[in-house]
Amino acid sequence: MSDVIDERPSLAQRAASSPGDLLEQIAREYSVSTLDVVRHLPADQATVVQGEAFADIMQDITTWGEILFLIHNQDIVLECSGTLPPGTFAHGYFNIHGGSPIGGHIKADNCKAIAFVVRGLKRVGMSVQFYNAAGEAVFKIFVRRDANRELIPEQVKMFEALRQRYVAS
Repeated sequence: MSDVIDERPSLAQRAASSPGDLLEQIAREYSVSTLDVVRHLPADQATVVQGEAFADIMQDITTWGEILFLIHNQDIVLECSGTLPPGTFAHGYFNIHGGSPIGGHIKADNCKAIAFVVRGLKRVGMSVQFYNAAGEAVFKIFVRRDANRELIPEQVKMFEALRQRYVAS
């Protein structure tokens, strides 16, 4: 029997008290998935829905205008700005192509959860995060900022309307 007592805060306390910390960093500290951290955020910071909403959510985001598409794993943080082209399903992938730098083939069936996340320390950020079965983010889509680094109000409204559609269901 071990006499070692874990004196660190609970995962929920840690996530709530550190809105400026990266979710991935908290996950590493607690040896859990990033989605586990998201599920422990306060309700006003995260809404998690099933991955079956993938196509509907992606279609809605095509109306937002220019977004920030981000892939963050242990080896890279890749950011790409542009509009999200409409996608179609073919050959087991959700395919996005159009007049945008954002394009490619996403294995949508591997998306098991989608989180609407609102957090930040000095500047609040808003993102829609897509998670695989291991609980790691496949990619994230962020509400853009204007030249003054403020969230674009029209996109904030669209983000909130989409999130509320899933809160209500």
